[in-house]
Amino acid sequence: MDDFWSGVGVDLHLEPDAADGRRAGLERALRDAVREGRLTPGTRLPATRRLAAELGVSRGTAKAAYDQLVAEGYLTARQGSGTRVAPLPPSPAAEAPQTGARARAPRFDLRPGSPDVGAFPAAAWLRALRRAVATAPSLAYGYGDPRGRIELRTALSGYLGRARGVLAPPERIVITSGYVQGLALLTRVLDGAAVAMEDPGLPFHREVVRRGGGSVLPVPVDGRGVRPEALGGADAVVVTPAHQYPTGVTLHPERRRALTDWARARGGLVVEDDYDGEFRYDRQPVGALQGMAPGQVVYLGTASKTLGPALRLGWMVLPPHLADAVADAKLHSDHHTETIGQLALAELIDSHAYDRHVRACRLRYRRRRDRLLDRLGGRRRVRGVAAGLHALVDVPDEDAVLARAEAEGLAVGRLGSHWHAPGEDRPQGLVVGYGTPRERAYPEALEVLAKVLDA
Repeated sequence: MDDFWSGVGVDLHLEPDAADGRRAGLERALRDAVREGRLTPGTRLPATRRLAAELGVSRGTAKAAYDQLVAEGYLTARQGSGTRVAPLPPSPAAEAPQTGARARAPRFDLRPGSPDVGAFPAAAWLRALRRAVATAPSLAYGYGDPRGRIELRTALSGYLGRARGVLAPPERIVITSGYVQGLALLTRVLDGAAVAMEDPGLPFHREVVRRGGGSVLPVPVDGRGVRPEALGGADAVVVTPAHQYPTGVTLHPERRRALTDWARARGGLVVEDDYDGEFRYDRQPVGALQGMAPGQVVYLGTASKTLGPALRLGWMVLPPHLADAVADAKLHSDHHTETIGQLALAELIDSHAYDRHVRACRLRYRRRRDRLLDRLGGRRRVRGVAAGLHALVDVPDEDAVLARAEAEGLAVGRLGSHWHAPGEDRPQGLVVGYGTPRERAYPEALEVLAKVLDA
């Protein structure tokens, strides 16, 4: 019996009711499992010998039950491929045509917020993954430090220091599943703090703060970035200084100094979202704000824009007085971020394959940015294009332009949805992402955008 349970086979959980007989009970249990979706189309079932041994019935009973369900169309049986769950006919709901903008993906996707995921460096990632797994200690596969693997925290310490100007000792880095988790953990630790957030800014991030127990205060953004003099009674402020989202402005040096002065004088906290800081096109990337005041700034970064959101890897660089508290919040949130991806990213950084990928992406996105400017520059004012993966295109009537875009199958973002309190007096515009489309689809997407704007 020990050999049976440890052998190679397909596990199948069934609880036949033998009240009407063993064969009828087994047939009913199999039929119900298929109908309820617990056995999905294509699932391979155990051989009759193994199923009979598991359930304590004869092999003839198991075979008869399979044969009956094959006859009824629930199962298929082919020589050499075993017995499988048959494809089910589509439901009337599945056959009905879908309607509405949400029922179908856009033909042309120029929404902001995502990189070109088709450019993910699959070959380099696989090489890094193989090396990482081959050299990882056995303890790496167990529960780990809530701060994250030391290999990745050490690699990030070096990378962030040289590439972004961040003072990042490994002991003050916490690895997260992305920016949103980092913001949520920090809000929980701040425990009811009044958090100023840029206006305009991403509504989803405001909701993350509210759900974490913080109160949200709007702080205006102008052509020089966030306005520190408008922080009022805030305990903390969340900013995107390298490339403000969604206006695209870079925080002016005087504002950077004023912001850190505010934090020191008030004992406040600056939360720096460096979401696309590596992608600056016309000169060297602007260094992180954290380097000016590492004791007052929490730095948050991720691999979502450089590699892809699917990895779910982000990092927080924390002031000394917050490092332990955030690590404890992480422990009680999900214990720790998955390990294998951390090890692979550490290897990618240490081998400088990450740098090479970022540089290649920077060139690709700069070409896209230039193409956008060439196509639209004479038609509309295009702003915020010195860096990042999106641009702000001024339009007089968002609703009319977006209606035309929807009719053409074009998806773009709208500035109006980013204000804390939308109103008729708010500036309007399109937030156009040029990272999302695949390389071949991008020129046609721009042509459609130009058509929509010219209509």
